[in-house]
Amino acid sequence: MTTPGDRFAPFAERMRAERLPEIVIRNFAHYHEQLAAGETGLMPESSIEPVTEVPHHEDLGEDLADLGRETLGRTILLKLNGGLGTSMGLARAKSLLTVKNGLTFLDIIAGQARHAGVPLVLMNSFSTRDDSLAALAAHDDLPGDLPRDFLQHKVPKIRCDDLQPATCERDPALTWCPPGHGDLYTALVTSGMLATLLERGYRHAFVSNADNLGAVIEPAILGHMVRHGMPFLMEVAPRTAADRKGGHLARRPDGQLVLRELAQCPDEDEAAFQDIDRHRFFNTNNLWLDLSALDRLLRARDGVLGLPMIRNAKTVDPRDPESTPVYQLETAMGSAIGVFEGAGAICIPPARFAPIKKTNDLLDVRSDSYVLTEGFEVIPNPRRTLGRAFIDLDPTYYRFVDDLEARFPAGPPSLIDCARLEVRGDIRFGAGVVLKGEVTMRNDSDQQAVVSDGAEITGAWSG
Repeated sequence: MTTPGDRFAPFAERMRAERLPEIVIRNFAHYHEQLAAGETGLMPESSIEPVTEVPHHEDLGEDLADLGRETLGRTILLKLNGGLGTSMGLARAKSLLTVKNGLTFLDIIAGQARHAGVPLVLMNSFSTRDDSLAALAAHDDLPGDLPRDFLQHKVPKIRCDDLQPATCERDPALTWCPPGHGDLYTALVTSGMLATLLERGYRHAFVSNADNLGAVIEPAILGHMVRHGMPFLMEVAPRTAADRKGGHLARRPDGQLVLRELAQCPDEDEAAFQDIDRHRFFNTNNLWLDLSALDRLLRARDGVLGLPMIRNAKTVDPRDPESTPVYQLETAMGSAIGVFEGAGAICIPPARFAPIKKTNDLLDVRSDSYVLTEGFEVIPNPRRTLGRAFIDLDPTYYRFVDDLEARFPAGPPSLIDCARLEVRGDIRFGAGVVLKGEVTMRNDSDQQAVVSDGAEITGAWSG
């Protein structure tokens, strides 16, 4: 009779050969056993209840801001920095992309840490570590004496047919995958970072994605967490039609808050998942952690938090749909809200969630629609009278950063008075171009069209 241990033995052998820590192997064994038992990681609508109200940031008083400022000396800024930005054609850390006023994401994040007076720590991947640390070396005046980073792990891909380790003779590296940003908690332990933080008196960490420049230290939110003794606090925002597929906040029948991602939703419940009137809040991935509470929980669970499993069906070579079907087992960082008793959520203003995922976002932030403050906050230009511009660039010609920059060689146009910009076809923009109102630009020819220097465009334009 085959036991769970027998089924997992090839994975353990492969992971030890890669010198992965035993705690990582135990965590992966936990999820492999669930997979082998037929669990899918799905969270049916019948198992949860909607969350209709959470506290709002705007209602937090100055007393909480004062309490937060008193706590900053024991707080760090922790940025997830493992992404390469491949969706925008980048081949190195996305955080090294120039985003505003000649500064990169990482430059601005370092400025935010200095302004708040808190240490900056990165969770890097093997792909981003060297370049990011080299760039961060220029910021030798950052607060604190902590190590600048720690590394996330990798785990094996699993064959769908027999649940054994995937193989790929052409490129063995393709048999490994990241375990999702839920690996944060394990990596804090295996790197020694959690122990170092606690030994040096740090109590709280504000965690967010490196591409979200709106995620700055906010003393009032920290004070709210401290006042209520929360071990874990998630920043959420109201869902709109654009957020229907993002992970949403929910509640178990016992009252515990949980996070449900789209990959955890059964097909028959997808309509309920995307109902923004029913499930009103989405996870921004801005999280506040009580490090002592995290340490206690990890010790009590032998290093396995038991976050909900996310089973992603892929192929071993993501570029080859005919290659071996595999499962990638992942966890979401925000799903830890479901394992911390007393965890909470708070609704934040839109400015705290402004990730740059596409070149559409990048053009907007680089333009005069946004300004960089002395405190290194990237905020909507106070002179802008419109809401955030809707920008839709033709993905054939503008999807990658190099393509974008080749078509805006003199920099972005003025968008401060532009409500909507839609570009179809290959169009190159000259210097000093001003776009106003709702602008639709089209070039149906196979030759690049050019917008002349200083042009002012309103409404429809064709090349």
